[in-house]
Amino acid sequence: MGAAQVADLPLAADILELGKPTFTAEDTRKAVAAMKGADLILFAGGDGTARDVAAALPEGAGMLGIPCGVKMHSGVFALSPEGAGHLLAGLLAAPERIQWREDAEIMDIDEAALRAGHLSPHLYGYARVPQARTRMQAAKGGARRNSAAALEEAAQAIVSEMAEDVLYIVGPGSSAGAVTKALGFTPTVLGVDAIRNREMVARDATAGMLRELAGEGEVQLVLGVTGQQGFVLGRGNQQIPPDLIRRAGLNGLIILATEEKLSALATPRLWVDTGEPDLDANLAGFVRVRTDANKFMMIRLGSG
Repeated sequence: MGAAQVADLPLAADILELGKPTFTAEDTRKAVAAMKGADLILFAGGDGTARDVAAALPEGAGMLGIPCGVKMHSGVFALSPEGAGHLLAGLLAAPERIQWREDAEIMDIDEAALRAGHLSPHLYGYARVPQARTRMQAAKGGARRNSAAALEEAAQAIVSEMAEDVLYIVGPGSSAGAVTKALGFTPTVLGVDAIRNREMVARDATAGMLRELAGEGEVQLVLGVTGQQGFVLGRGNQQIPPDLIRRAGLNGLIILATEEKLSALATPRLWVDTGEPDLDANLAGFVRVRTDANKFMMIRLGSG
């Protein structure tokens, strides 16, 4: 569980023997519980891993997540792996300058309910985390009020503007899924769909499927915004490969969200975390977010 990765690095690492692995969540809990006396547990994963780490966290220890899961609704994750690195470096260099919060939410969703079209987040507890406004993501929040009509009209407007022979990759979530619904199809709530010439050409597509469908042609991405966090890429839509994101570019991002969701963002900007820092930098800038049929909000897009 990391020993091989640190073997060739200039790090002073103590390797703990935990017995035969079970390849289940029990391994994570056992490893965390063995780190008695630790000030901070740094982990990589998503909400499921965060739950396991929090469940076994030694008394007084904090936790910090490197985001690399599909579901990251909890408030214990850095905005990006680089953000986690900067925050950790700050803790080591000047710990007195880093503030801590004791009530970061550990959240997870009921996947079965979400696949049935019902967002059912559950609070599993709270954790101690280092706090930095431009490095840490907020816990994911839901819509403040019902804006279904505005979202539906925005989706219909996007459909009416779709160009011929362009591959539209539709991300997960109810906002992006409204475009699929406007075409008369059922969206894949947790997956990625593909549309060409107003016909669905792939459901719950993998990266390989998307590359094959795209060929050498034009690609555009239809994306929603995660509540409070503000992510449009890198949270739940890792099926969209970086090469196709690069091809679409900033001008190929079609983003829709309600005004209430944008006004409730933890920071007044949107975020991307594609796994490729140079691509994240190329996507930085201002984007238009469609909030209704003929209404847009300009908002800055950046990376952690």
